[in-house]
Amino acid sequence: MSERYVHIFCGTGTGKTAAAIGRGLREASRGKSVFLIGKEFFDRLEPEMKLYRFEKFPENYESLTDKEKEDETRNIRNGLSFAKKVLLTDECDVLILDEILGLVDRGIVTADEIKTLIEAASNTIIYLTGTERCEELWPYADEVTELTTQYRKKE
Repeated sequence: MSERYVHIFCGTGTGKTAAAIGRGLREASRGKSVFLIGKEFFDRLEPEMKLYRFEKFPENYESLTDKEKEDETRNIRNGLSFAKKVLLTDECDVLILDEILGLVDRGIVTADEIKTLIEAASNTIIYLTGTERCEELWPYADEVTELTTQYRKKE
């Protein structure tokens, strides 16, 4: 690959993470190095995909105490710094940033910080996922897939 490619998977429907990981697995099967910053249970994908997890608390962010939120925000921001370093040094061919779009809505990172992160990449495929649309990032993406649920049968 000779240039950056950015794909955003967003929306309230299910399958955003699965789509990004599926794309990452496809690239890994082609011999590409894939880094995933996401949840701990993704460690089952190693060694094909290298997992990095920066969040330390198993609880949902909203249920944390103020002190825990402060600590978790620092952890997440460390993950963002790591992602930028990875992109600047071309350490991987594919970088998946799972649920990064939700961090904007929570005020943990800004859309401008994600733009800066994207701009740091030169030869990397980047997959961004999250429920939030973050339309201000769309001009920086090569492709945006919005997943919605149109109908769900009630049981």
